[in-house]
Amino acid sequence: MKVVLYMAMTLNGYIAKEDDDTGFVSKEEWDSYSRAVRKAGNLVVGHRTYDILVKQPEFVELKKVRIVVISKKPFKTLDSNHLTAKSPDEALKLLGESGTVIVAGGGILNASFMEENLIDEIYIDIEPVVFGNGIKLFADSEFETKLNLIGVKSLSKDVIQLHYKVKKS
Repeated sequence: MKVVLYMAMTLNGYIAKEDDDTGFVSKEEWDSYSRAVRKAGNLVVGHRTYDILVKQPEFVELKKVRIVVISKKPFKTLDSNHLTAKSPDEALKLLGESGTVIVAGGGILNASFMEENLIDEIYIDIEPVVFGNGIKLFADSEFETKLNLIGVKSLSKDVIQLHYKVKKS
């Protein structure tokens, strides 16, 4: 199983505003993200990200994707194909050895996967926007991870994608 962190962020490292607003994300970024998730067929998100995702009109594109929502509290999903877990390790066990898994936030979830050294690759789509407060790509946490740049790609005139391989210790 390959575990890939895939996130859109502002130039200064935020994945959402403090009120969970992700309106800065472009259509080009969504299209790239959606393709990656559909190809993988497996998605892991936190409960706040799930609540945001299911309200998006484009969410219908992900109807065949197995989704695991990580929440320490009881959480009700909208579909029988959407499961819940209490930890990154439990989420990956639920998905079994099923090819590629996309991890897609939020910041606390991203940090917990990094702390447990579970991420193999990272895709970061950088949107051409900055704002002063928000939710960071990684919540404050005790980890340090080295990366190797695999590639840089333009998703549009203003949006770039960075692709990294995680150096395993």
